[in-house]
Amino acid sequence: MRAFEQREGLKENACLMALYADESGVRVTSDLERGAISQTEWNEFAGEMLKVPAEGLMGRIFGTLRPEPLMINAAAAARKAGIKVGILSNSVGLEPWDLYAGYDLERLYDVVVISEHHLLRKPDPELFELTLKMMDLPAEQCVFVDDTKEYVQVAGQLGITGVHNEDPAQTVAILSELLGVDLTAS
Repeated sequence: MRAFEQREGLKENACLMALYADESGVRVTSDLERGAISQTEWNEFAGEMLKVPAEGLMGRIFGTLRPEPLMINAAAAARKAGIKVGILSNSVGLEPWDLYAGYDLERLYDVVVISEHHLLRKPDPELFELTLKMMDLPAEQCVFVDDTKEYVQVAGQLGITGVHNEDPAQTVAILSELLGVDLTAS
């Protein structure tokens, strides 16, 4: 978001303030994550809030976002060791711009849960429970990693071990210890 703000000539944290700190921004973004509104509708709302063109806004904000190689490699190493690995992601809408396009998630992971497909969003406990069911594992045998502390706390309340990802190298070390597998070797 900072790179987008710089490209658009916005103040630092303009996106955070307009879309994640403002009550209406939080509501509309939650609606997007649950699939209750389209990405185009979100783009129009966010464009108005930020005073920037709405056309392709989600793609402009997150288009330079790339997966963290340490985390991708750790997931591959876990799968290679026979550990089920899933993705549980809040959607940012799937069209006109698709954050997940080109990553072949269904091939690389055992379970892929995108919030809008289920009309729920993290931190809804039902979405975690659905993911557990799809993984065919009890909560006590799972580890949930997220960069949002609140989501990790909800997972913990359900009996899932949670890891708050603030530093990928540290997160991979914690996961290696929890799972008893060296996840630095893919």
